[in-house]
Amino acid sequence: MEESNSDSLLLLFKQYLQIEKNASALTILNYEKDIRAFKAFMEQHAINDYAAVSYVHVRSYLSELAHQAYSRRTIARKLSAMRSFYRFMLREELVEQNPFKTVSTPKLDKRLPNFLYPKEVEMLLELPDTTTPIGIRDRSIMEMLYSSGMRVSELVHLTVRSIDVSVGTALVYGKGAKERYVPLGTFALEAHRLYLQEARPALSQGKKVDELFLNARGTAITDRSIRRIIEKYVGRASEALKVSPHTFRHSFATHLLDNGADLRSVQEMLGHSNISSTQIYTHVTRERLRMVYNQAHPRA
Repeated sequence: MEESNSDSLLLLFKQYLQIEKNASALTILNYEKDIRAFKAFMEQHAINDYAAVSYVHVRSYLSELAHQAYSRRTIARKLSAMRSFYRFMLREELVEQNPFKTVSTPKLDKRLPNFLYPKEVEMLLELPDTTTPIGIRDRSIMEMLYSSGMRVSELVHLTVRSIDVSVGTALVYGKGAKERYVPLGTFALEAHRLYLQEARPALSQGKKVDELFLNARGTAITDRSIRRIIEKYVGRASEALKVSPHTFRHSFATHLLDNGADLRSVQEMLGHSNISSTQIYTHVTRERLRMVYNQAHPRA
C-alpha cells in the first residue's frame, strides 16, 4: 500500500472516530500511533496491503509486542485500535475480514479508580478566585464535573444551549455519539449562572463561539487546558492529592453509591453502556467501608 493511500485512509478513520464515534482527542491520538506501529510491522514483513493481513500475522505481531515488554493494558489498547480500524475498513468494503476479531484481549487487573473524599472536593472547589473571570470559569468547570460526572471530552463540547437551567440538566454527547441528560446540582447551577453573567462575556471578547467554556483568548477550551487548570489547583491544595479531571467523575459515582444511589441510576448518569463498567465503583465503596470499619471498630 502506498504511503499516501495509507495516510488518506488513516485520515478518514480519524474523521470517523471524531464525528461518528465522538472519540476523545487522546483516544484518536493513541489509535493513530497504534495503527502506524502496525503499519511499520507490515512493512518489516513485506505485507503490502491491510487486506493481506492474516490471523497468523496478528499472532506474530502480538508475540513481538510481548517480547518488547509492553504492558497488558497497552497491548489491549493496541488490539482495540486495530479491531476498530478493521471494522471501519470492512464497512468501507476495503477488506473482507477482520483478522483481529478472533484474537483474545489480555486479561487486565481491575484498577480501583482514584477518588476524593467530600471534604477534599469542597477544598478544591473553594480555591478559584471568583473575583476574576478566569476564577469564575474554573469554579464552574470543577462544579460541573463533580455535579454531573460527565467526562472532560463531554464537557468541552457543551454549548451554551446544552444547559437547561429551568430543570437543572445538561445535554451531553457521550461515546458513540450517544446523548443523555445529566442532572446538575444547585451549586453547579449557581456557578454556571455566575459564569454566564460575569465571566463568559469578558472571556469571549465579542467573539461568537458556540462552546460553553472559553479560554483567555475567547476560543473553546480544550481537554488539555482543563487538565492544566485542575493540576494548578491541586498543586495549591496538597502535593499528596492525586487528581486528574477524571477523578471528579470517579468521586461523583463513589459519593452517589456511598449515599444510597442505585447502580442502574449511576450507570445511566455516567453514560456507561455496560453495567460492569459501573460496578467497579461498588468495589471502591466496599474498600472504603472496610477501611472505616478497621479504623473504628474496637475488635476489628
